[in-house]
Amino acid sequence: MNDMTVNLKAAEPQRVRGLPGHSTVGTNNLEAAAEFYDRLMAVFGIGRFLVQPGRAVYYGERTLEFGVIKPFDGRPANVGNGGMVAFEARSRAQVREAHATALSAGGSDEGAPGPRGENGEGPYCAYFRDPEGNKFLVYRAGPDET
Repeated sequence: MNDMTVNLKAAEPQRVRGLPGHSTVGTNNLEAAAEFYDRLMAVFGIGRFLVQPGRAVYYGERTLEFGVIKPFDGRPANVGNGGMVAFEARSRAQVREAHATALSAGGSDEGAPGPRGENGEGPYCAYFRDPEGNKFLVYRAGPDET
């Protein structure tokens, strides 16, 4: 398999609900970024799916869902203005846990966990940035899963 490592799980016929399909953010320090995302993705029960040494680390359940990569063009990674990746949580507690994990792993707060919208009746959300400045939203819309 050349320089790639793949983690394949037995596919089930049902659709896996999880992170958005194959979103990526850039990094200038792949090793440090992978440590940050290993901790964050563990909150969602998701681990490394595909590793391309020195190039990228992808996370997912049964397919690539999220990745941290060094830019293909060799230029430095930078944060996109207005860009944000959103992760859907299974519960409000998972929103709080993901936010706390991101901060304890070196991320920065962009909005504490809590309800959003008029009268606090919108989704329960938390915002943070990874150590390189990429912005994330973790949210739970509707009741917690059981």
